[in-house]
Amino acid sequence: MKPISLLVGNDINNATQQLSWDVLLSKIIDFCGVSDKVERHKEKPFPLVYEEIFLTALHKGHIDEIALKTFIAENVNVIKPNEIHQRIEKMKLPHIMTTNYEYSLENGLPDKNTGMVKERIYSIFRRSQKGPTTYWHVHGECRSPQSINLGYEHYGGQLQQMRNYVVTGTDYKTKGIFKQSLEYRLQNGRINHQSWIDLFFTSDVHIFGLSLDFSETDLWWLLTYRARLKYYRKLPINNRLYYYVPDKFSAASKFKLDLLRVNGVEVVEFPYPSPLEYYRSVLGHIEGMITEEGH
Repeated sequence: MKPISLLVGNDINNATQQLSWDVLLSKIIDFCGVSDKVERHKEKPFPLVYEEIFLTALHKGHIDEIALKTFIAENVNVIKPNEIHQRIEKMKLPHIMTTNYEYSLENGLPDKNTGMVKERIYSIFRRSQKGPTTYWHVHGECRSPQSINLGYEHYGGQLQQMRNYVVTGTDYKTKGIFKQSLEYRLQNGRINHQSWIDLFFTSDVHIFGLSLDFSETDLWWLLTYRARLKYYRKLPINNRLYYYVPDKFSAASKFKLDLLRVNGVEVVEFPYPSPLEYYRSVLGHIEGMITEEGH
């Protein structure tokens, strides 16, 4: 019996018409004073749009990236919990991962970062505890603006850290952490959930509210490398990954869903009468699985 974890994206915030990425992007462009220079286009991946905005602002004059990320943190940190956040909190799961920067899932700022390694920029070990649940902000968090993962450079650095953790091991001086690669430890049963990455190999992960577009290079790398270890290297990886999608979007997303399936991710579709009704169905399904499996 595998423990259950969640990976939750920003769309649960949009379920009650809070801050969308489009609105945030407009705010960033205005803050940087580049509305006359940056052309928004749906074909531009968000991490590259961020780089375009930042570099355009640099060409126009001095801009401090820490100030920019602090501005972003202040804007997203006003998001308030809705009934979906509250229902997730009441599930009292051992682990909740999120790509969101704010603390609506925790219903307030946690006391402190309890990660075994104190990271300033990247988020391999970044975690906090509230009640029985460990929360993992995998793309950074508001109280540490430098950790907010938006641009291509940051994604590249995050992926480098992730690959080291899984493939070659770490060289951190922190006492108490396993420094051997996760790949090695999976073969020797040495797992202690010191990183959110461990959960993708040891717990049943339910992914929802996350578009998983191809700009999420770190998460796509993790899914594909996990599949290689499981199917090619035959490592003992027996957990299950689930990706939830509204049925009305499944046809248009077939190319992405096919890629998820070939990487061993089970795609689960639900009707989408409204955002709230959709997420109620998703959480009801997960709660039913918890009850059925006796978690």
